[in-house]
Amino acid sequence: MTTATLKAGADATSDVRSRDDRAFLGHPAGLGWLSFCELWERFSYYGMQGLLVLYLSNYLFMPGQIGHVAGMDALRQAIENVTGPRSPGQLASAVFGLYAGFVYLTPIFGGLVADRWLGRTRTIVIGALLMATGHFLMAFETALLPALACLLLGVGCFKGNIAAQVGDLYGPEDKRRASAFQIFMLAVQIAVIAAPFVCGTLGQKVGWHWGFGAAGVGMLIGLVTYLAGRRWLPPETPRGARAIEAAARPPVGRRGLLQVLLLVAILPLLMLSIVGNQQFQNAYPLWSQQHMDMMVGGFEVPVTWLQAVDAVFGTLTIVASLAFWRWWATHRREPDEVTKIALGSFVAACAPALLLIPAMSIEAGGAKISILWTFAYTLVNDIGFANIMPVGLALYSRTAPRGLQGVMIGIYYLHLFFGNIFVGWLAGLLEVLSGTSFWGLHAVLVAGAGVGMLLVKLLFGRLLAPEPGAPAPQ
Repeated sequence: MTTATLKAGADATSDVRSRDDRAFLGHPAGLGWLSFCELWERFSYYGMQGLLVLYLSNYLFMPGQIGHVAGMDALRQAIENVTGPRSPGQLASAVFGLYAGFVYLTPIFGGLVADRWLGRTRTIVIGALLMATGHFLMAFETALLPALACLLLGVGCFKGNIAAQVGDLYGPEDKRRASAFQIFMLAVQIAVIAAPFVCGTLGQKVGWHWGFGAAGVGMLIGLVTYLAGRRWLPPETPRGARAIEAAARPPVGRRGLLQVLLLVAILPLLMLSIVGNQQFQNAYPLWSQQHMDMMVGGFEVPVTWLQAVDAVFGTLTIVASLAFWRWWATHRREPDEVTKIALGSFVAACAPALLLIPAMSIEAGGAKISILWTFAYTLVNDIGFANIMPVGLALYSRTAPRGLQGVMIGIYYLHLFFGNIFVGWLAGLLEVLSGTSFWGLHAVLVAGAGVGMLLVKLLFGRLLAPEPGAPAPQ
């Protein structure tokens, strides 16, 4: 492969990253295709995840069924060697927890495969096929563990690399990058709303396998969408040229190494910034079940429906955040990603802080609290979270040294892995702390993340800022 071929690929990439491309909501057309593909991938993921623990605890892990699962005896023994004997429900939670945790580890390896060997397109296609295979294998009881393995490997190949391609649409100084990831996350929020109604209803009302099958079909739609939009995405380096490009790629250098170390070092801050958000799926339903009046007009609202409130508010707040920053950019200078994450953390900290009010009422011997507190909590939390998760993706995508974008985005997702483990431990404190102490602790932790990010901006802002004239990452 000649140098001219490599230059032609670089020129094509530059065209895709042109600031004049505003075909999709003021962004490159490729963002629309990637967002729609991510919508279907997340539809399949959340549709399956919403059914998994119910399927395992209510059906597959019951005494008459668990013996059909290939390899389950060995896995159960490994789990119980650590935790002690588990009931069907406890075993289901343990398996679900392992799956949910490893989902955020495998993108590191998927990013490495894409960056070093296969390229993003091939890796994403392989990931989509693995995920679809995993969903369809869930129709066979004996194949549970191979199905989960396919899903883990598929998410690993898909998740970080499609996010990296979003970043590849923009040059390093293009301020649209942060709002692009907010649009990308908006697609995720739509999927979170739709998946329980489609996959959940089919799984619980018709049959478990119908729900898993619907998730598999959604993943195939996502794959077709991705392939259909490929011409609007940054082109891959031809396979024969990859070795030449790798040899010609400049070394990471001192600045790049320091950037990588700093991005790893701020993971604990990002982990703290999400504890209030992640607790909404863990301790908050348990606390609500005990202390919240769930009767509305004579109808008892299921606690699980509270998740839909969060999904709807999450969608609306991302739209509002996009509109706000677009308006702000026309009047003032738009802040960088680190500043946005800090501001988002301060706002998100107000959500658990709000719960101090009903918690004090409960501790004073008051009646059960209104369900409207859920709306207050989710609204404030989601305003903050809209400026944390997608903006963090934008930061890691832009700052990662050339050739390491996929790996660094995989590393970014580690804060969710460790964060969920930490949230699980924090949730256990609900039984030993008062409500005011419990939610007050969460408010302090999230606000502490905001303070930490401001210190990062103060001390290392120049290191994380784009270099003038720096080439766009490839």
